[in-house]
Amino acid sequence: MRGRELRGELDAFLTETDQELVAFRRDLHMHPELAFAEYRTTQRIAERLTAAGLMPSVLPRGTGLICDVGSGDGPTVALRADIDALPLHDEKDVPYRSTVPGACHACGHDVHTTILLGTSIFLAQQAAAGLLPGRVRLIFQPAEELPGGALEVMAHGGISGVERIFGLHCDPRVDLGQVGLKPGPITSACDKLVIRVSGPGGHTARPHLTADLVFALAKVLTELPAALSRRVDPRSSLSLVWGKVEAGTAANAIPDEGVAEGTVRCLDENAWHAAPDLIKSLLESVASAYGIEATMEYTRGVPPVVNDEMSVDMLAEAVERALGPGAVVPTQQSLGGEDFAWYLESIPGALARLGTRSPGGVTYDIHQGTFDVDEAAIGMGVRLMSATALTALWEPVVDSILA
Repeated sequence: MRGRELRGELDAFLTETDQELVAFRRDLHMHPELAFAEYRTTQRIAERLTAAGLMPSVLPRGTGLICDVGSGDGPTVALRADIDALPLHDEKDVPYRSTVPGACHACGHDVHTTILLGTSIFLAQQAAAGLLPGRVRLIFQPAEELPGGALEVMAHGGISGVERIFGLHCDPRVDLGQVGLKPGPITSACDKLVIRVSGPGGHTARPHLTADLVFALAKVLTELPAALSRRVDPRSSLSLVWGKVEAGTAANAIPDEGVAEGTVRCLDENAWHAAPDLIKSLLESVASAYGIEATMEYTRGVPPVVNDEMSVDMLAEAVERALGPGAVVPTQQSLGGEDFAWYLESIPGALARLGTRSPGGVTYDIHQGTFDVDEAAIGMGVRLMSATALTALWEPVVDSILA
């Protein structure tokens, strides 16, 4: 299907469905649900897919679902959207403000979900007309923010038989109508680190007779990040940043225990795999120097999202077909984590950044209670994901014909 024909069909489809899709997004925004609690969200998606003649399959936990469009006679590609919200208060003064205290769609997952829903309906129409040369696996994934949702999908066969997978994420730094693409790493690995230190405690008048635990903890807080910067290739950007520190309850008493919590982020997959053992050895070295005991809880989060170059080329072609020339813009690798990375450990694919900022308007940062989007981005996303699926399906067919 040529770009002009596809744009015309998408224009007609979105003229009919745009108001419905905006209303669907606003409904999700008003009723956010946290990771692995997205029961209402899952039900709303399933109802609309069923109305479109599709047969969604809800994951065993009852949140998130998978749905196939088209036949198995041809390649299978997957499109993924995340459906969970964040534990944040919605600070916006809008009619669709969250009605759930302490929960808010502050990362655009309501937009991602609505875009994939619209794409699903469009692709169902294409399949009914015999214009889908293969199968599209629709993945409405729970618990991206936990994380764990991608692994849940994979554990239940979500990418079985899938040859390539695509996703998108709202980017409030990019203008509406533009799509940020980057081959190779586009996000960071992100893990959680908890360090607990202990000692005999004592009086602050006699630190030499005990282990000065607070001083030692301070050394852990400063020495670990400093040592990492000298033990790891700086091009990997391995970063340890503390977010929580607790020790003691009185000014004149050396406590007998303390805790520090933080995140480890890394742009390089090899350095990410080596990080736990390296941090453990450095921690033991610092702790022994100050006579304290130290234990480490290292919780793996996600590896970096590493975009496959061919998949990025397909996205670029799809952007031109659906949005026109000049819509692709370069984007940088982020230190944010995204569990789309787990899919790309198994199959090729790519993650795109969808512009959601009104040109000349305010830049709303993600993971903030004030986050919002220009809702025209929903239609842009439907165009992008629909064209991506069709491009990825048609290319192997064209290659086989030419061969």
